[in-house]
Amino acid sequence: MTGIIEFFKNLPKKKCAKCGNAIVNEKADCYGNICDDCDYPGR
Repeated sequence: MTGIIEFFKNLPKKKCAKCGNAIVNEKADCYGNICDDCDYPGR
């Protein structure tokens, strides 16, 4: 079981597909690859 846990701990941080910045606030139920700033509807 520790092999699976180590695998997920060592995954790289997600990056935004539009701006390339790291996605800081990952949502548990979201599989998107756009950060909150780029996904803001007012932009």
